[in-house]
Amino acid sequence: MNKEIIPINEIPNFKSRAEEFFPIDWYKEMLHNHPVYFHEGTNTWNVFKYKDVKQVLSNYEFFSSNGPRTALFVGANKKPEKPTSLSNIVMADPPDHRKSRSLLSAAFTPRSLKNWEPRIQQIITDLVEDIQADTTVNIVEAFAAPLPGMVIADLFGVPIKDQQQFKAWVDILFQPYDKTRIEDIMQLKQQAQKEYFEYLYPIVIHKRSNLSDDIICDLIRAEVDGERFTDEEIVQATMLLLGAGVETTSHAIANTFYSMLYDDTSVYGELRNNIELVPNTVEEMLRYRFQSSRRERTVKQDNDLLGIPLKKGDTVIAWMSACNMDGDIFENSFEVDIHRSNNKKHLAFGSGPHFCLGAPLARLEMKLGLETFIKKFSRIESVEGYELEKNLTDSATGQSLTNLPIKVFK
Repeated sequence: MNKEIIPINEIPNFKSRAEEFFPIDWYKEMLHNHPVYFHEGTNTWNVFKYKDVKQVLSNYEFFSSNGPRTALFVGANKKPEKPTSLSNIVMADPPDHRKSRSLLSAAFTPRSLKNWEPRIQQIITDLVEDIQADTTVNIVEAFAAPLPGMVIADLFGVPIKDQQQFKAWVDILFQPYDKTRIEDIMQLKQQAQKEYFEYLYPIVIHKRSNLSDDIICDLIRAEVDGERFTDEEIVQATMLLLGAGVETTSHAIANTFYSMLYDDTSVYGELRNNIELVPNTVEEMLRYRFQSSRRERTVKQDNDLLGIPLKKGDTVIAWMSACNMDGDIFENSFEVDIHRSNNKKHLAFGSGPHFCLGAPLARLEMKLGLETFIKKFSRIESVEGYELEKNLTDSATGQSLTNLPIKVFK
């Protein structure tokens, strides 16, 4: 293995799936009483306040993405046989990071988003139309889970029937760290990575001589300082985009519905009466109900920027979801407020050089998805007897909803 995996779940040591799904009490405890916290078991410093999280994520001169340890157990996590410029994009610091990032960003230009919107809208419309009014539906299975996979398959320019296979690969690549099953999990991840490469590589080869309007062709066309992606790098790039574009977006959509059912039942009706509130609602849900997101950084040089003496080589974990609850930045931070004026300051997508490239796409899917659903259904209700604990599953980014039944009304 290329990096040591930090057993991140040992830090909060949650007692249940539901507690991990939304650890609001833990966030309160850490923000108020342990804003900079050293955890002996994992030998990590942990920061929770907004200013500290932003400092750790943005100040790459002191906090490096390139280190021997990682808190994110995604993919096969082994050194590629043929290293490429993309091999280190997740862990490289500027200026080494710039070229690969610039090439990759060719897939997410404002022009691309504008061109994609009708295609994404059609996928969403079809999914919503398949949901019958005055029934009970599992919104995860019917909408939140399939939508991002179908979108990314369409934007990659591959048969949309393969979106289920995309989701299957993502589910394996995002299996969480479990030291009791580490060899089995790594074998599954390596097999999924191999299958994905064998599936997509011939498609990339074909598209080189048959360019069209899709992400893969944008990556083929991309050029920075006279350099272009190789076929192998394009497959690597799509794998990064697949993970970022399917797993987290699916969770964000499912969690939004959960919030409207169980956090504040007035939100749906308010959106129904004023659809223009949807974009701000999306930002509030990303702030309040996003996955338990965090990133690790390695201290590059001794410093006391966090108010404690850090030594070169120390590991610092920035808890983005916790800092989104920081009362110094967000008033009444532990409440949902779809009118919040500054909620776009949230750090759910990170900050600094590694800010999530797929953020505009995720926002667009959430916005269009919510608008289309609200226009069709006048109201939604929760189902009596629903037990959250029994409807969650492990994911590399935390606990994920597998089943969320809702009653929908015409």
